[in-house]
Amino acid sequence: MWKAVQRRGWWLLAWCLLTALGSLALARLELAQLRDAFETDARIAHRLLSQRAVQHDAVLAMLALVQPASAAGLSAAPEQRLASVYPQILGVQHRAPNASWPDAALAAAEERSRRSHQVVLASAHLAQGHFQLLLAADPNSYALRIDARSMVPWSEWPMVADSSPVRLMLEQAGQEFVVQPGRIGDGGWRFEFHKHLATDSQPFDVAALRQVGWNELPWTWMLAWAVAMAALLLAVRALQRQRNQRRRAEELLRLGQVARLNTLGELAAGMAHELNQPLTAMLANTQAASRLLDEDPPELSTARSAMAQAVEQARRASSVVGRLRRAVERPDLAGPLQPVNLQDAVHDALYLLEPECTRREVRPSVLSSLPNISVLAEPVALEQIVHNLLMNALQALEQLPPAERQLTLSITADPQHGRLTVQDSGPGIPPEVLPRIFEPFFSTRHGGLGLGLNLCESLASGMGGTLEASNVAPHGAALRLSLPLAP
Repeated sequence: MWKAVQRRGWWLLAWCLLTALGSLALARLELAQLRDAFETDARIAHRLLSQRAVQHDAVLAMLALVQPASAAGLSAAPEQRLASVYPQILGVQHRAPNASWPDAALAAAEERSRRSHQVVLASAHLAQGHFQLLLAADPNSYALRIDARSMVPWSEWPMVADSSPVRLMLEQAGQEFVVQPGRIGDGGWRFEFHKHLATDSQPFDVAALRQVGWNELPWTWMLAWAVAMAALLLAVRALQRQRNQRRRAEELLRLGQVARLNTLGELAAGMAHELNQPLTAMLANTQAASRLLDEDPPELSTARSAMAQAVEQARRASSVVGRLRRAVERPDLAGPLQPVNLQDAVHDALYLLEPECTRREVRPSVLSSLPNISVLAEPVALEQIVHNLLMNALQALEQLPPAERQLTLSITADPQHGRLTVQDSGPGIPPEVLPRIFEPFFSTRHGGLGLGLNLCESLASGMGGTLEASNVAPHGAALRLSLPLAP
């Protein structure tokens, strides 16, 4: 039973391991796909925002290039034109010659722009969602006020801003403008993306963040994988069971053949005893018939009666010989004694008889005083003894209700012998039968040959051991096999 529990435990462990490895691979694949999709969307968003940022530089360069010769016509014309084409431009300012900027930040930005000859960031208020760019030129310098939200090209945006789990921001010097809020929770896996806009005039970082929760893992595929692994292992186990059943049947057939071969001596002795009586009677009858025929006149009727009796005895002898021929197929194959682990022999026999125990609803229990007890025995003979003792116990237990069936195998040892006790909770051995339990051809079971226990006792004696039988209280029988310990 313990071995069966161990086997089921190993199968369960294999299923858990395969399920865990497959689920881990599926989760990693899903996370890799989510990361690829996240990075692809983030790069597209970065490219679109960079295009708008470069566009701002181009607008300022255009204003500086096409500015009118006099400042008189520059009051409102640029704003009217640019607002309709570029909705992100909230306003356009310019500084005419000999004039000054109303904001000191714009004046400082113009100085930086003249030194670098490039568009510069005059001021940034990302929390309010706007910033200013400036380009120094002659005779007029220009500044643009940009709306950060209108700067996003929503028609080309790769994500749905309201429902996308990706949080995307523009960051600069500790300030940030949230382009889309996303969904950021606790736990799970976090993907991040940071990249500077493709222009130095707008030193903003595009920062994207994606939080993958446990609920986004492919649980359906994981469950399908677990079911598939369970089906696969069940199929493998079924095939293994079929193979084990085939091996068990072959082993039982081999044991049956060995049993028949080992009973040759017992059969020969018993058959010789049975043949002796009919042969003696045949000899007496034929001799009597011969004398009766030699008399003058011959006593034919009495001679015929004697011959009829001789014929009957011949038929009886023929029947005995037929039984002998049916029971024996080939000569005995006895082997030398060698160390044999008694526990292994018991477990092997229980394994072979596992279907019989299951069919009779019997769960054998094995008790051992030591982890390893080796005895001197012939392996096949020991296997045959244990097999016969277990079969007798199982047949005795058939007379009880399933709930009362108990079969206990105890393995003990003393300084010189190893012992196996097979005890059942059956009806026990009747007192008048107990003294004859090991006699050849004595059986209380209908159809029994009466050679099983006799063979076991003979095999045990041939290996230097003993086999004893007794009743146990309150009911049941116990057979004790004792064999010499291996040195």
